[in-house]
Amino acid sequence: MTNNNTIDVAAATQNPDQDLATVRKELEDLRAEHEDLKLLYEATIEHGEAVEDQLAEYNILLQRTQERLESELRDAGNYVHSILPRKRPADPQADWLLVPSTELGGDSFGYHDLDDDHFVIYLIDVCGHGVGAALLSVAIINVLRANALAGADFRNPSDVLAKLNNAFPMERQNNMFFTIWYGVFERSTGILSYASGGHPAAIHLRPAGDRLDVTSLGTPDGMVIGAMEEVPFDGGTYKMQPGDKLLVISDGTYEIEDETGATLTWAQLADKARACEAPIPQAVYDWLAGFQKDAPLPDDFSMMEFTF
Repeated sequence: MTNNNTIDVAAATQNPDQDLATVRKELEDLRAEHEDLKLLYEATIEHGEAVEDQLAEYNILLQRTQERLESELRDAGNYVHSILPRKRPADPQADWLLVPSTELGGDSFGYHDLDDDHFVIYLIDVCGHGVGAALLSVAIINVLRANALAGADFRNPSDVLAKLNNAFPMERQNNMFFTIWYGVFERSTGILSYASGGHPAAIHLRPAGDRLDVTSLGTPDGMVIGAMEEVPFDGGTYKMQPGDKLLVISDGTYEIEDETGATLTWAQLADKARACEAPIPQAVYDWLAGFQKDAPLPDDFSMMEFTF
C-alpha cells in the first residue's frame, strides 16, 4: 500500500500475477482501514451521545442546586427582614429603609423601649457581605433586642459598646468585625445619649426658620467592635427638641461615586437629606440609585429616620 492509499496501475502491467496479488492485498488493507474508521466513527458517535447525556444530567443537577441555593438565600433574607422593627407613628415617629447590595448583607438595626422613659436606637454594619456577615449581624441584633448582654447597662451607650466589643472578638467571629451607632433617648429630659464604634455619625436636623440646621452626632475616635478587647468608648449627649429629626445611617448611604466619579461625603449626604421631603430614607436612596444607572449600590443602604 502506497503512502496515499492509491494503487499503482502502471506498475501492475509488468507482472500481472504478482501485481494482482499486490492489488488485492492493498484492497484488503483499504477495506480493513475503512472498517476500522467506521468502527471508530460509530464509537465516537456513541461516546458523544453518552457525554451529551451526562452533561445534560449535570446541567439539571446544577440547575436544581442553584434553585435550592436561591430559595435558601431568599428565606435567609426574609428572616433578616422579619426581625427589623415596625415603623412607628409617634413618640418618636420612625421610618426606615434597608436595601442590601447582595442577597444577604451585613447591615441591620433596631429600636425599642427599654422602659417607659428610655427609648434605644442602634444600627450595626458587619464587614463584608453574604451568609457569614448576615449571621453575625442577626446574632448581634438579637442580643440587643433581648437586652441579653451580660453586665451591660443598656441606658449607657459607652458601656454597651464596651461589652459588645468584649463579647464579639473578631478572632472568634471568623475575623469579622462590625461598626455600630447606639443611642438612648430619655423622654423625661429630652436628652439623647449616644456612642459610636467606627461608625458614621448620625445626622441631626433641626428647623431654623426656612431651613434645617445640621449637627453631627457621633464619636469619631471610637474603634470598630471586635478588634481589641478592653477598649473604652467615648459617648456624647444632645438635647432634643420637638420637631427635630435624627437620621441614623450606614456608610453605604454616601460612600458612592457621583456622576463625576468622586465619592460622596457625609456632608453632601447631610445637605441632600435636609433638602428632602419625608420619607427621607427613600428620597436619599432614589438619589443615590440615579448615580448607579439601575445597577445595585456597591454597599448595603441602611437609614432610619426619627421625628421627635
